[in-house]
Amino acid sequence: MKRLTQDEIRIFLDNSKGWNLKDNKLEKVFLFKDFREAVQFINRIQPIADAMNHHPDICIYYNKVIIQLTTHDVGGITDLDVELAKKIDEIK
Repeated sequence: MKRLTQDEIRIFLDNSKGWNLKDNKLEKVFLFKDFREAVQFINRIQPIADAMNHHPDICIYYNKVIIQLTTHDVGGITDLDVELAKKIDEIK
């Protein structure tokens, strides 16, 4: 795993689908029709995160899901965070 530079993070953000940098974490807000759809989305993330052994911080507010990605072991954003962000975008 490689900790990303600020330039590498900026390149990802510039080319991403709505990801932002907040408190040294990648963050994205997803909106759904209702609570059920929000939970189903989270349930689709779980096997991907388990397979990567890299798990996002997730907050759910009825139909709004906030995903935050950072690698706690290195205290910053790594290539694993970017890879997981891209995989999450694929299932939305």
